[in-house]
Amino acid sequence: MAARIKMTSLLPRNLSVVIRPVQYRDLDGIERLTQESFAAQTPKGVGFATRQMQWLRSWYGFLKFLSWFPNPLQYLFCSYVAEQGRMLLGMIQVSPFNRTRSTWRVDRVMLDRATDKQVTGSQLLRHCFESVVEARTWILEVNVNDLEALALYRQNGFQRLAEMTYWEIEPELLTELAQAEPDLPNLLPISNADAQLLYQLDTASMPPLVRQVFDRNTRDFKTSLFGALSDAVKQWVTKTEVVSGYVFEPQRKAAIGHFQVQLDRKGMTPHVATLTVHPAYTWLYPELLSQLARIVQDFPQQGLRLASSDYQPEREEYLERIGAKRTEHTLIMSRSVWHKLRESKFVSLEGIQWPEVLQGLQPARKPIPGGMSWTQQVQKRSQDRSIPTKSEPAAFGSKPSSLDVSCQSESADAQPEK
Repeated sequence: MAARIKMTSLLPRNLSVVIRPVQYRDLDGIERLTQESFAAQTPKGVGFATRQMQWLRSWYGFLKFLSWFPNPLQYLFCSYVAEQGRMLLGMIQVSPFNRTRSTWRVDRVMLDRATDKQVTGSQLLRHCFESVVEARTWILEVNVNDLEALALYRQNGFQRLAEMTYWEIEPELLTELAQAEPDLPNLLPISNADAQLLYQLDTASMPPLVRQVFDRNTRDFKTSLFGALSDAVKQWVTKTEVVSGYVFEPQRKAAIGHFQVQLDRKGMTPHVATLTVHPAYTWLYPELLSQLARIVQDFPQQGLRLASSDYQPEREEYLERIGAKRTEHTLIMSRSVWHKLRESKFVSLEGIQWPEVLQGLQPARKPIPGGMSWTQQVQKRSQDRSIPTKSEPAAFGSKPSSLDVSCQSESADAQPEK
C-alpha cells in the first residue's frame, strides 16, 4: 500500500485525468478497487466481490460485443474509468433504470484510496451526465453511514428521494410463518397480459415525486422473448430460480399485491424477494409473507431478504412485529439533468436563412382589395380638394385643379381611340 502511494506521488502533477470506457487491461485495477471497497465488509461481501470479478473476466468479451449495437443487453456493463498516466484512479458503472432510458442509475463508484475522492468522483459523475444525453434523471442508493459518498453525491447535485430499510427473515422464522395457511383465493401467475394491472399497482404504491423520478410505464412490466431467454440463461448459470405472482381483486378489477422471489438452489446466499402492496390493502402483508415462506421451504434453508421504504410504514411495523432483523439502511438520491450540451452552445444568426424561416408568415395569394380600402381612398382624394370659403371665392375658369387635369388627360387619351 505504501509503495503504491509513493508511486502515485511520483507521477507528474501536470498529467490530466482521462475518463474513458473500460478496457480489458483495466480488469486488474478494477479488481484491486473492488477488494478495497469490500475490505471493511463481512467475509461474505468479499467473497461476493471475488465471484463477481471472476464472472466479469469470463464474460467480458461477450459483454463488450453486446455494447456495440442496440439490443436489450447493450447496457449490461456500461462503465468508465478515470486514468492518470497509467494509474487507475477510479471506476463508475451506470445502467438504465427504465425501458425508455429516461432515468439512469449509478450502480457503483469505486475510487482509489490515494486519490482525491471528491475530485475524481466528481469527474466520473460529470462525464456520465454529459455522455448519456438521453437521461433526464439520475438516481443512486447509498448507505446512510457512508459519509464520504454522501458528501460526493450532494456536491454533484443529488438530493434525498426516499429511505430504504433492508430486512432478513431467519430460516427458523420462515418455518414458523409457513405453518399458517395464506388466505389468497385470487393468487394468479404473471404474464405480459397483466402488465397494465401491475403498472397501476406500482403507480398507486408510491408517492408522486418517486413515481415521477422512476418514470415507469407498461413496457417496464413486460418481458420480451429475448429477455426471457437471457433470464433463463442467467438462472441456469447462477443456479437460481424466480417465482412470481399477483393478487387480483375481482370487484375493482385491479391488482392489489405482487411478489417476486429469487431462490438460490445452491444454498450459498439468502433468497431475495420484492413485495408491492396497494396502500388500501395492507392486510395482505401476513398473507403474502406466509406464501413466500411456503415457497422457500422447498429450497435450501436460507434467510429471506426484502426491503421497505419510509413511505410504507405498515410494512416496517409488521416486519418489526414478527422479529425480522434490520441489515442495512440506505438513502435513495436523485438528480435532474434538464440542460443539455447542445442547448448551451452559441448559435450564430448569420447562417440562418431568414426567407425560409419566415416562409410561413408570407401571404399564400395576392390580397383582394375590399370596400374599406376604396372608401379610405375616396376620402383621401376628397380631402385633397380645395374647399372655397366665404373670404376667398372659387375661380373655376382661371386654373384647373388636379382633378380637372386628370380628367382632361383621360379625355385626350380617349379621342384617338374613336
